[in-house]
Amino acid sequence: MDLKLFFDPISREIDLSKLPTSALAHSIYINQEKMPEIDDKDIAIIGLQESRGAESENQDGISRSATEIRKSLYQLKKGSGNFRVVDLGNFRNGPELEDTYQRLQEVCAHLMEQNILPLIIGGSHDLDIGQYMAYENQDKIITLLNIDNKLDLTDPKTGIPSQSHVHRIFKHDPNFLFNYYQLGHQSYLVEEKETELLEKLYFEVVRLGMVKENIKELEPIVRDADMVSFDISAIQAHYCPGATDAKVYGLTGEEACQICWYAGLNDKLSSIGFYEYDVARDTEDRKTAFVLATMIWYFIEGFYNRKGDKNFRSNDYLIYEVALGGEPSTIRFYKSKISEKWWMEVPHPEETSGFLRSRMVPCSYSDYQMAQSGEVPHRWITTYSKMI
Repeated sequence: MDLKLFFDPISREIDLSKLPTSALAHSIYINQEKMPEIDDKDIAIIGLQESRGAESENQDGISRSATEIRKSLYQLKKGSGNFRVVDLGNFRNGPELEDTYQRLQEVCAHLMEQNILPLIIGGSHDLDIGQYMAYENQDKIITLLNIDNKLDLTDPKTGIPSQSHVHRIFKHDPNFLFNYYQLGHQSYLVEEKETELLEKLYFEVVRLGMVKENIKELEPIVRDADMVSFDISAIQAHYCPGATDAKVYGLTGEEACQICWYAGLNDKLSSIGFYEYDVARDTEDRKTAFVLATMIWYFIEGFYNRKGDKNFRSNDYLIYEVALGGEPSTIRFYKSKISEKWWMEVPHPEETSGFLRSRMVPCSYSDYQMAQSGEVPHRWITTYSKMI
C-alpha cells in the first residue's frame, strides 16, 4: 500500500526546528517533508480532519484538532525506551463520509497487518467505525472498549453519525464483536432502555460513579480490549473544555491518563482513537490539547513498558484452582510472575479442543477472593453467557 495516497504532511504551523532536542518530536518519524518509512515501527499516529459526522456547529473546530494536539504533544519530553513511532500526517477525507470510513479501514488494517498500532487523533467519534472495520478480515472476534459520557446508540437513520456510531457497530455484518465495554457514561444523560439493552447482550456497562469508586478495578477491563475508542467528552469540562460535549462532571485528567497508561500496557490492544476535540471551544492556552497530549504520552509510555503477558502455557504464571462446590465446580486463575496481573479461564460450554476450548479473561485479585468465598465473579458469568 502506498500511504502517500492517503496522507498530507503535518501543518506548516508546527516548526520542529524551534523545539529543544529533548522534545518528543525529535524521537518521532514525522511526515513533514516526505512520508517516512514504516518498516520496524511500533506505533503510527494518524491525524484526522474529518468532521462531517459531527453536529454542524462543531465541524470547523474538529477539523483542526489534530494540528493542535500535535503542537502540545511534540513539546513534551521523551520518556523511557527506544521509540519507534511514526506520524503519518493528516488523513485525507474521502469525497463522502462513507469513503473516509472505508479509507481509514484500509489504512488501519494495513498497519495492523504489519504489527503497527494505529494511534488516531482528532475527528468526530463516528470515525471509530473505520477503526472497527479494520478488524473485519483478521479472522478473530474482538473486544471493544468505548469511553464516553453517553452511549451513542441513536438509530443511524434518524441521528447524526457521531451519536449513532455504536448502534452501527453493533449491527455491522459480518459480526466479529465478542465483547463490548462502555466506560464512564453519566446515568442522567442516558436512557434506561439503552443500558438495559447492553446488559441483555451481556456487555459490561461501567458508569462514571463506579469508575470513581476504584479506578484500579478498571485495569482488567482495559486489559481485555483489542480496540479503544475514547470520546474526550467523558472528561470533565474543567480539564477538557474543548470537548464537543463537555460536562461539569466526568473523568479527571489524571484518571484519563491512568486509563491510557493501562491501555498502553495491554499486550492485546492493537488500535486506539481519541475523538471529539473541538479547537473552537478550547481555551486560549489550549488546555484540552495539552490534556490529550499528556494522555497520548502516557499511552506510549505504557506501550513501551509492556510485559508480554500472552502465552499462558509458559512457566511465567502461577495457577490457582478454586473449588466452588456448585456450577461451575472450579475456576482456574492465572497470575503472572512478571506483571503480577490476574486472569481467569472460562471454558467453552461445547468446544473441547483447539483454541476455542476456553477464553482467558483479565480479572483482579478481588475476583480471585470472590471465588474463594464461593461466589462466581460477574465477568466469568457474562463471558460464559456469550459463549453459549
